[in-house]
Amino acid sequence: MVAEESGPGAQNSPYQLRRKSLPKRTVCPTKTNMEGASTSTIENFGHRPKRPRVSGKCQDLPAAPAEQYLQEKLPDEVVLKIFSYLLEQDLCRAACVCKRFSELANDPILWKRLYMEVFEYTRPMMHPEAGKFYQINPEEYEQPNPWKESFQQLYKGAHVKPGFAEHFYSNPARYKGRDNMFYYDTIEDALGGGQEPHFDGLIFVHSGIYTDEWIYIESPITMIGAAPGKVAEKVIIENTRDSTFVFMEGSEDAYVGYMTIRFNPDDKSAQHHNAHHCLEITVNCSPIIDHCIIRSTCTVGSAVCVSGQGACPTIRHCNISDCENVGLYITDHAQGIYEDNEISNNALAGIWVKNHGNPIIRRNHIHHGRDVGVFTFDHGMGYFESCNIHRNRIAGFEVKAYANPTVVRCEIHHGQTGGIYVHEKGRGQFIENKIYANNFAGVWITSNSDPTIRGNAIFNGNQGGVYIFGDGRGLIEGNDIYGNALAGIQIRTNSCPIVRHNKIHDGQHGGIYVLIDIFTII
Repeated sequence: MVAEESGPGAQNSPYQLRRKSLPKRTVCPTKTNMEGASTSTIENFGHRPKRPRVSGKCQDLPAAPAEQYLQEKLPDEVVLKIFSYLLEQDLCRAACVCKRFSELANDPILWKRLYMEVFEYTRPMMHPEAGKFYQINPEEYEQPNPWKESFQQLYKGAHVKPGFAEHFYSNPARYKGRDNMFYYDTIEDALGGGQEPHFDGLIFVHSGIYTDEWIYIESPITMIGAAPGKVAEKVIIENTRDSTFVFMEGSEDAYVGYMTIRFNPDDKSAQHHNAHHCLEITVNCSPIIDHCIIRSTCTVGSAVCVSGQGACPTIRHCNISDCENVGLYITDHAQGIYEDNEISNNALAGIWVKNHGNPIIRRNHIHHGRDVGVFTFDHGMGYFESCNIHRNRIAGFEVKAYANPTVVRCEIHHGQTGGIYVHEKGRGQFIENKIYANNFAGVWITSNSDPTIRGNAIFNGNQGGVYIFGDGRGLIEGNDIYGNALAGIQIRTNSCPIVRHNKIHDGQHGGIYVLIDIFTII
């Protein structure tokens, strides 16, 4: 008889039920089958043979010949060839079989092939946290398999890849295991697919030109270009009728990166395009714009417009160049952080700041503009630090009409007219800058303007160092002024600055030149 199991749950033991389902067989006591048969054989006929005890270590179990051959003797090259036909989930399962398979299934070449098939990048795109993407050189990365690591970081996402969606969904067996990926033909469709299960707001826009799509962003989505080589040059989004991207309230943590954004209207001078831009960032939103190329062929308005209370984007590593209007326009109490951008060859100013706009602008390269480099006016403000501003057609930095920027540790040089031009009741603090090699004066102050010029090096100008005229004011303090073609400081026509603690030397003309108006003398 089979002994009954005791203890809690004994009646429901799966092992007990399996044993009970195999009753003893009754054998007829005939000579033909009973002679010589032992009693133990009859009693244990319905039982499975007892399995040998094992220690729990895999090496204690002898492998079947085929299994042993696959795991131990099949050459690495053959195993890798077999693994090359697997998709990512199957490859991960194969890695769980044994130590050797784990090492081979993590081969960087296998994962590079899968990675480039899905994402197209020729260098891994790392995504360690929200709002942060950067490409690396695999040879210099600290981990052995950056392709797999990046794949894991980017895995759940929607892909905009025209023409591929139909192929993907009509071949479910071929792409089995990629249930967390979605494919669309247009950006608008991808933005509308936000309710799909497993969608975490990450959208990859693959190589191509996407024209006249209606892209209004009012949720914290992440949209990034996906292409081989120089990614931003191969993913182009343009509009010919309306703003290319519009960020609205609700897009606080949105991210757009690694693509070219163009506004290219047919009628480039139409006045209604004054309200259309490559990027339009409105009230109460703070998206991140990263590693984008921004171009506008419209002759009115600006390429990037940041406008309204609470408009506070982060724009970094972007190229805002060759635009037929203003590059970056910040107005109406807008703020934001603008870092490490290239702003050049724009028809109007590289940057406009107006009407209580108050941005933080760091390490931007603002050069070869067809107008002024930076123009702050009509109560515009802002903090400018460590920018390189040079070779602009007019002044490098212009301040007008109650504008009051703070400019710290910038280089302002080789301006085709002057370096800094403060006029019509402009103010501003210019501290610890290098102002040099400008065609006219390094600093111009006129028409009731009252800036602070402190701790700057003002040198090698083709004319004077500081030129104050036409009722100019200001504090000129603690500067090193040298090597200028004309006077280090020139004061004339009813101007009355405070000049103290400056070092004025090695000029080719006088140190301080004061011209007293003859009518004042009388």
